[in-house]
Amino acid sequence: MPRWLIAFLVGGLLGSGFGFLGGLFFFPFIFPPPPAAEKLSQTETAAPVVARGTFIHADPSDRFHWGRGSVTVRRDSVFLEDNFEVGPGPKYHVYLMPNANIRTSAAVKDQMFVDLGQLRAFKGSQRYAIPAGIDLAAFLGADIARRSQGRKLTQAPRVVLPSVASRPWVAA
Repeated sequence: MPRWLIAFLVGGLLGSGFGFLGGLFFFPFIFPPPPAAEKLSQTETAAPVVARGTFIHADPSDRFHWGRGSVTVRRDSVFLEDNFEVGPGPKYHVYLMPNANIRTSAAVKDQMFVDLGQLRAFKGSQRYAIPAGIDLAAFLGADIARRSQGRKLTQAPRVVLPSVASRPWVAA
């Protein structure tokens, strides 16, 4: 078989493989899911608000992992408001964090956190249930982060919830 034909076939296979992997990575950027528009029921809206917060950009030098918008925490749910938006990315999850000042993945390594589920859209209102038995007094922040190869979290936007002292209805 001529050498040029072998090079052509190997190049075609490598190009197809890298193209496929690139497509998987860039798919959420090119074809993002439609904005979410979940609403709270009257019962949920009437439930006392434990905390409200605003997402911050955890690492301003990181142009890919950003977020903005508001969040409301009730005893049984975390509600991302209509103005919520994050930069597209794969496998983002919503977490409750015990420390609101975590800025890097390394700082998360030994932290306990609660995974509330995978982010359903990069924009819009979304509700995430808090599992029964979770003591909200132990959590000071909410986080949108990515699960990846052995690392629980990567840098992503965070919201700082008021301290337990300012929310006595949560304290035991």
